[in-house]
Amino acid sequence: MIAVAARLFYKPAATASFFGIQVDDTRSPGRKNGLSPGKMLRILSILGAFTMVDIKDDGLGKSPAASPSSWTAKEMAVSSIIICLLAYGVAGLADDGLRSWNARGDTFKLPPQSVFIDPKSFAVLGVAFNSTFAFAHEAPIFVPATNEIFFASNDGGPLGMSDLDHNNVIGKISLNDVDAALAANDSTINVPVIFLDLPDAIQMTNGGTGPYRSSLVLITSGRGPRPPSIALVNPKAPHNVTVLLDNYFGRQFNSLNDIKVHPSGKFFFTDTIYGFLNQFPPNPLMPNQLYRFDPETGTVRVVATDFDKCNGIAFTADGRTAYIADTGAARGFLGNNQTEPATIYAFDVDPRTHAFKNRRVFAYIDAGVPDGVQVDTKGNVYSGCGDGVQVWNNEGTLLGKFFLGTTSANMVFAKEGRLVILAETKIFVADIAAKGSLPSFP
Repeated sequence: MIAVAARLFYKPAATASFFGIQVDDTRSPGRKNGLSPGKMLRILSILGAFTMVDIKDDGLGKSPAASPSSWTAKEMAVSSIIICLLAYGVAGLADDGLRSWNARGDTFKLPPQSVFIDPKSFAVLGVAFNSTFAFAHEAPIFVPATNEIFFASNDGGPLGMSDLDHNNVIGKISLNDVDAALAANDSTINVPVIFLDLPDAIQMTNGGTGPYRSSLVLITSGRGPRPPSIALVNPKAPHNVTVLLDNYFGRQFNSLNDIKVHPSGKFFFTDTIYGFLNQFPPNPLMPNQLYRFDPETGTVRVVATDFDKCNGIAFTADGRTAYIADTGAARGFLGNNQTEPATIYAFDVDPRTHAFKNRRVFAYIDAGVPDGVQVDTKGNVYSGCGDGVQVWNNEGTLLGKFFLGTTSANMVFAKEGRLVILAETKIFVADIAAKGSLPSFP
């Protein structure tokens, strides 16, 4: 179901080790041997480097003194034979896996710019799925009090079952159910998804954060005459709703997209035109911009502009740095345009005014566009992209990817280093070494 540089952590696996690299026989469906082409190529490269030593015998034994450029033809030939023999042995071990990987006769290719890091950080498991409904698109929120994950279905996109005449829905899963399924070692896990019955004030939810004072913070794109809004929603029935903001000094927002609460307690949110591009709200009337809202005073102001299509937002734990995803390359019914942004920008946040300053490119995405953004306690940045979830350090160096074989729009940290990844028709859970900063607001 997925191709990742790690073994599934929920099922015992027989392992072998080649120079410190584990090769797993996961017996996962569709692949008889856990040694993927990516792992095999990685092992071969290490084996090649391992044998690139001087095998010159000076009478006292093998000496590592000379460089490859000083090798004789005989020494080069012997070294090449060693490499080939080792490669042949590894390829033989992987033979079943390669045949099942390429069962249809297609030429397999590694994803471009493949990056693999510690396999223990990439243990990914599908825990909920529905192949006909994109029930897990955006707005992931972890509620520690009940150990639940809330999320929104796709609003106006493929398999979303929502449009000008139909609202999208908010669902939730229990991580207690996930843990119980893991403990039972079920071969297939598909935990129940419960959908909330919310008032009409909530229309086309696309972003969420919190809990904020025990409530979910939802940001909506609006639908038809119903305006985009920011609202507090009780996670418990009857899910009463309080709308905090639905206009900018009387002007309707375009299509509110994502939101985060800054450590100061102020709300920061993006407004873009994806509702219009999915053809369910009126024509856009303002630029695509980033706003700050003070829930105590009700004041709202623009803090950054000049985006193509500003999307996901996240802050470092101290609130001094902000990350904004620009998904300009994704244009809804107009089609994709790869000459437009697929970029995450970093900003300094003014400690007094909260204006966003010193804009710079943090990362440009090689697969799809960056959508939702999260930051862990070490300052590493995560974003949902066209091939899964990509991870960078705080300098913008790509550390690795969670290859899901499908698009992820967003993810959220739960407690104890657990990452929950939304992938439209699937939800994945990863138990990783990194931890997220759970929200703590004044």
